[in-house]
Amino acid sequence: MKTKILRSIAFSLHRYIGLAVGLILIIIGVTGSFLVFQKEFDQYLLQRQFGQITPQPQRVAIESVVNTVKAAYRDRPELKLASIDTLPHNPTYRVRLRTENDKTTDVYVNPYTGKILGDRNWDNTFIGIVFQLHYALLAGDIGIKIVGIVAFLLLVLSLTGIFLWSGWRKLISGFKIKWQAHPKRVNYDVHKVAGIVTAVFLGLTAFTGFCWNFYDYAVPAIYALTFTPHSPDPVSQIVAGQSALGITEILKTADAALPNAETTFINLPRKPEDAFTIYKKHPQESNEYGDSSVYLDQYSGKILKLIDGQNLPLPEKVLGSFVPLHYGTFWGLPSRILYVLVGLAPLILFVTGFVMWRYRYRSKKNANRIDAVKEPAQRL
Repeated sequence: MKTKILRSIAFSLHRYIGLAVGLILIIIGVTGSFLVFQKEFDQYLLQRQFGQITPQPQRVAIESVVNTVKAAYRDRPELKLASIDTLPHNPTYRVRLRTENDKTTDVYVNPYTGKILGDRNWDNTFIGIVFQLHYALLAGDIGIKIVGIVAFLLLVLSLTGIFLWSGWRKLISGFKIKWQAHPKRVNYDVHKVAGIVTAVFLGLTAFTGFCWNFYDYAVPAIYALTFTPHSPDPVSQIVAGQSALGITEILKTADAALPNAETTFINLPRKPEDAFTIYKKHPQESNEYGDSSVYLDQYSGKILKLIDGQNLPLPEKVLGSFVPLHYGTFWGLPSRILYVLVGLAPLILFVTGFVMWRYRYRSKKNANRIDAVKEPAQRL
């Protein structure tokens, strides 16, 4: 009896949540499929725009690149240095400039000559628009919250779908599609099989997406659930009349702290109290940018916080797993291809689910019509 009630509740949740947010999930899913290979698409477009970069034995110093970009954009004071992508296998350095309202301009620099190749407003590129559509429905902060809520509802859909799956009674039938049956049955079978095959992966992308879109709440919650103290983000101690240290000196300290790790990304301080954040990667780490990071005081160069990817606390391991779980990089190319198909699943599931609802609605409507005809006749 309890199981029947639970199934009834799960069925209602599954049906009405699916109908309510299905169209938004289609947008998020299709754009997500495209973003699985966003790096390859982007590199192709950049190569067409800036040409082929010929690798050379030595790269120019990061500080030299920063000084070149500063000089080139000194007549645009609204643009502030925000970050530098130094991933070794990327053909260019990418220096990101950002305005107060978070509009970005990416400057691409030849890492071997230090020459500026060009720039672009990432927000207005095809990749940038697709990303913003996926992440925020092109609706800014409100869109981020909407997508976060929809991601949570997708997690509910995944869990209720797994619970309702008919294969729990007979495993083989749960994966079988009777193509020769009535279209109504074929539609149900497609929904059933597509749903169970993708449910776990949809649930993983939903959970990670929800946490990212509500990051300020998710991170403290993950630390609390793992019984790990969570310290606030490190800040620099402001010294009156003293300017920030150069990047070369900062990088020397970071390299000494993690001598076997290579620098992949640098977050530059934009406010007087901000710290430098140097992201690094050990050879053993699988994440593209690594799981290691060094936070340094911008005035003294003192290490404020050190995260070693080879000895991560549990919350950082959880947070570090989000990228491979969300983008499907955990099994390399095969899982990325799988995730392209997973992204298309909401489209299939919404269409088949809507058709199932229409069949059910028509049957119920016809039954009510028959009852309405029978009732006067029975009174005679």
